[in-house]
Amino acid sequence: MQKPEQSGLSKITGISVQAKNKNRVNVSVDGKYRFSLDIFQVGELGVKLGKEVTEKELLAIESEGQFSKLYARALEYCMIRPRSTKEMRDYLWKKTLSKKYKTRTGDIKDRPGVAPELTERVLARLVEKEYVNDESFARWWVEYRNQTKGTSLRKLQAELAAKGISRDITERIFADSSRNDDDELQKVIAKKQKRYPDRQKFMAYLLRQGFSYDSVKRAFDAKSDYDD
Repeated sequence: MQKPEQSGLSKITGISVQAKNKNRVNVSVDGKYRFSLDIFQVGELGVKLGKEVTEKELLAIESEGQFSKLYARALEYCMIRPRSTKEMRDYLWKKTLSKKYKTRTGDIKDRPGVAPELTERVLARLVEKEYVNDESFARWWVEYRNQTKGTSLRKLQAELAAKGISRDITERIFADSSRNDDDELQKVIAKKQKRYPDRQKFMAYLLRQGFSYDSVKRAFDAKSDYDD
C-alpha cells in the first residue's frame, strides 16, 4: 500500500483548539501545522484526523480558513463603531499587504497578505448581512457629530464625502434631519468662546469650520460678549 506522500496525497494528522481562541482550531498536515479554521468549518469542510487530501483540496480548505478569520476580524472592526463601505474596503486592503516578522531564530521574513479576492468576498458578505451599510452609517455619523460637538453642514458634507458616501445618500440624510447650522453654531460658540477672546479671530475660526459669514455675523450680533 502506498504511503500518502508517495501517492501525491497528504494526511491530516492533527486538529487542536487554539489556546487563545477557543473558536478556532489548528490543523496539522503530515505532522506539521498547516492552517487554522473556524471550529464550525471542521465539520462543514469534512476535515478529520487521518483523512487523505490532495494539495488542491488543502489549498481550498486553507482559503476557507483565511476567509473565516478575516471575516471575524472585519466584524470586530465593525463593532467598534459603524463603518462605511470605503472604510471597510480600506481596512481590508491593508490585509492584502505582506508584513515582516521575526522568526524564533531572529531572521526577518515576509508574511504574505491575504488574496484580494478574499477581501472582496468578505466585504460582499458584510454588505449582504447589512453590517456595512452606507446609509445607516451616514445617519449615525450625522447624529454622532451633532451630539458630540457643533458641526456645520458644509463640514459634514466634506466628512461624509471623505468616507465615500454618495451625494444622493448625503442629501437624503440631511433632508430627514432636524439639524440646522444656527443651532450647531451656538454649540461651537459655547464651547470655544473662552479660547478666542478676540472677535475677529473667533469669526475666522468659525468660518474655517464651514459656517457661512452671514450665520456667524448674525450669531455675534446677537451676543454682547464681543461688542466692539
